[in-house]
Amino acid sequence: MDRPTRLVLQENDTAGTLRHTAVSHIGFYVPDLARAEAFYSRVLGLTVHETLPGGTVRMGWGTGHHVLDLIEGPKGLAYYGFEVRDENGIAGIRTRLQNAGHTVEALDASHISAAIGAPEGIVVVDPDGTDVHFHTTVHRQGENAADPGRRPIKFQHTTVGTADVVPMVDFFVNTVGFRISDQLEDGRFCWLRSDKDHHTLAVVNVGEGGDLDHYSYDLAEWEDFKSWCDRLTELDVPVAWGPGRHGPGNNLFVFFDDPAGNHIELSAEMEKFYDDRVTYVPRRWEPTPSSVNLWGGQLPRWRKVSQTV
Repeated sequence: MDRPTRLVLQENDTAGTLRHTAVSHIGFYVPDLARAEAFYSRVLGLTVHETLPGGTVRMGWGTGHHVLDLIEGPKGLAYYGFEVRDENGIAGIRTRLQNAGHTVEALDASHISAAIGAPEGIVVVDPDGTDVHFHTTVHRQGENAADPGRRPIKFQHTTVGTADVVPMVDFFVNTVGFRISDQLEDGRFCWLRSDKDHHTLAVVNVGEGGDLDHYSYDLAEWEDFKSWCDRLTELDVPVAWGPGRHGPGNNLFVFFDDPAGNHIELSAEMEKFYDDRVTYVPRRWEPTPSSVNLWGGQLPRWRKVSQTV
């Protein structure tokens, strides 16, 4: 098979401006709200924080900021958010977005509970038309506070599907201030970081844009990862992909689906980057199954690469 066209995604001087920004929350539509709520409670140990006007169910771990907003409706991504812990981070993002011609609005208070602090927030539409939330530091007492064999320790990253990776990467890297960690050399998958984790956001070409590809929860270590693979079996939750180890990120992974068909990843041992001490050059991986799973094995039906061998 001929090698695919190589596409090197570019960074400008804005890349790497954000170094202390993490995923915050995600909202998506599910056809059966009650079933989805029961699943996330039973499998991932999330609890209902509140039910918002209109029926949206907000879920998280104990006290502190929420992780999920479940909204009844046809399956789809409503919005995704980031917690900006960088000094003057929100102000900088707002200025860069406005200078690039994007409309920036204040984040509606309904997305941030007053009980978790008094954060400042903004919202902007990404190139695929999905709302992206950015807000300052909030309380997260519910994370890292329970048996990691029975629930993940944190929400780790979001991966969005798009028809065109280039404008999405340009938006988040060259305007917002993320950095490129890795990409497939055909340009169809790119992993972006905004803190020490290898990626807090990834962008993948799926033929259409504006939807969730998958999102991921972090497990503490290998022992917890093994326990979770057994736990999914005990809970009668079929594994959709894995267990395996990604090349980009070097993290262990196992995938399963929620009742609406959203792909959920459990991850452990994510690679760390120390941008305050080392200069990195983004890596370009061959677009083969053995790159996205170093342990080999078949890809799931929803994951495609441009080279099969």
